[in-house]
Amino acid sequence: MDKTVSPDAISTILSNPSPDSSSDIPEIVVQVLDLKLTGNRYMFNASDGKKRLKAILPSNLSSEVISGNIQNKGLIRLLDYALNEIPTKSEKYLIVTKCEVVSPALEMEIKIEVKSDESGIILKPKQEDEVKKDGPGIVLKPKQEMVAKSAAQILRDQNGNMAPAARLAMTRRVHPLVSLNPYQGNWTIKVRVTSKGNMRTYKNARGEGCVFNVELTDEDGTQIQATMFNEAARKFYDRFQLGKVYYISRGTLRVANKQFKTVQNDYEMNLNENSEVEEAVNETAFIPQTKFNFVPIDELGRYVNGTELVDIIGVVQNVSPTMSIRRKSNNEMVPKRDITVADETKRTVTVSLWNELATNVGQELLDNADKSPIVAIKSLKVGDFQGISLSTLGRSTVLVNPDLPEAKKLKSWYESEGKGTSMASIGSGLGSLAKSGARSMYSDRVSLTHITSNPSLGDEKPVFFSIKAYISLIKPDQAMWYRACKTCNKKVTDALGSGYWCEGCQKNDEECSLRYIMVARVCDGSGEAWISIFNEEAERIIGCSADALNELKSQLGDDNSYQMKLKEVTWVPHLLRVSVAQQEYNNEKRQRVTVRAVAPVDFAAESKFLLEEISKKVSHQNA
Repeated sequence: MDKTVSPDAISTILSNPSPDSSSDIPEIVVQVLDLKLTGNRYMFNASDGKKRLKAILPSNLSSEVISGNIQNKGLIRLLDYALNEIPTKSEKYLIVTKCEVVSPALEMEIKIEVKSDESGIILKPKQEDEVKKDGPGIVLKPKQEMVAKSAAQILRDQNGNMAPAARLAMTRRVHPLVSLNPYQGNWTIKVRVTSKGNMRTYKNARGEGCVFNVELTDEDGTQIQATMFNEAARKFYDRFQLGKVYYISRGTLRVANKQFKTVQNDYEMNLNENSEVEEAVNETAFIPQTKFNFVPIDELGRYVNGTELVDIIGVVQNVSPTMSIRRKSNNEMVPKRDITVADETKRTVTVSLWNELATNVGQELLDNADKSPIVAIKSLKVGDFQGISLSTLGRSTVLVNPDLPEAKKLKSWYESEGKGTSMASIGSGLGSLAKSGARSMYSDRVSLTHITSNPSLGDEKPVFFSIKAYISLIKPDQAMWYRACKTCNKKVTDALGSGYWCEGCQKNDEECSLRYIMVARVCDGSGEAWISIFNEEAERIIGCSADALNELKSQLGDDNSYQMKLKEVTWVPHLLRVSVAQQEYNNEKRQRVTVRAVAPVDFAAESKFLLEEISKKVSHQNA
């Protein structure tokens, strides 16, 4: 079969902008042109050789581009799509929600010439099948009128028509979540509530209110978070029940706030008191797949005190009794239960279950602890208690012995090998080694690019990582130290007459000391970054005190000992514990990386770490 585009594919799309189902879509093959990354999604021009139409690939199809399946000048077959009009741009965009690759990149763009001397225009008004002008021409189909039904209308149609469910599905237009964007007008979705948060109260400058969130999943497994405030929260809190299926319409979408995002979706949904939420009865077959993005236990360190939530899967090693903890905010007693889980990395971590998860799921795990059940937990907060620990939130979901390939693989490993293997806690020894600079130097190792390519890191509060890097440059002309009080280490100023005045100690001193406060450029195999270094850490790197370095700087002679000393410390590897935070400079937020601890490279431990990393990559490739 010739690999080419479908004739008049763009006209077909324009005449049927919102197909009811994939079975209504004819053979539509288009060529991908001008493929480029815009924001976090790919855009292109869909071409049939005669016409072009701007198109968008949702973020869930980005992997197809990255893997090379979808290529520029390649051919794709549209299996499902939606044609949306963006008011601010007064043009239509093709949203490709499902497609398959027909051909990789062709040698050139497909172009089909249209001879103007043989073509006329043939219109098809409503009252006639076809009205032709003299001579042959092109048939233009009138745009079909598509009316998006609301959730209430769909339910009324369903209750008033007892036809089979398959026929009902053909009569309603339900949008997949992946096709939604803020520019759409009317839409209706059919989703299952896969997570429901608690009702929370808040107080700010505009007053007091209440809010709660739900996570919704459609039949394709796509998720979105929906938020309701005040009247809408009170109206829908009892209506939304975990696990039930609903038709939802008259909501709005906006770009998701990364600080509060809990699902992998570029947008989040807001429902107000005018939104429509109707339960879809007899939908037991509608069971969307819960999507997990499991993080191995030995890689949890990079998420410590960050805003990103994690999913884990592990074998339950230990379950504690339920305990009651007094909440600081309202002095209320809440139940808590700790479980210890392990995975194939031969590391364990403690997970704190709260509220109903502690009393219900926690009791089930305690009753079956001797059977080593498998747990898959979604949306966990990573903290630094006892080094590294995990904690459930109101939106967390715990599945016991889930029917997942990862669970079966983990169970098989544990029965054959893991049961007799010695396990080490991911946080063991981290607290006691913090002062020596050895804290988490291997458990949460990241590259410099991981830090520099995420400008939002540390936006809410500082986050901590470990890196192995080389000092590549220390500028000799920078102010590398400050004059400090020998008692409190705070900055001193020249006193009246003689000596130095310390504002902190409120006294004059005849002498002061110098303390480092410097910046340096570091690099690793992935890139480079500028870091701030303070006194104790700088002394370990440079190998002398700031007073001693100042003496070298003050020496005269052709051999500049000061610059030679700085040159000696470059291109020496160090293990660095760093914090990443945001600071404001000239009304602009900038990322600041500060060294908190320095440790020399233990080449035996480093070799072991690299071998483990290689082993992980090989096992992932063979999985």
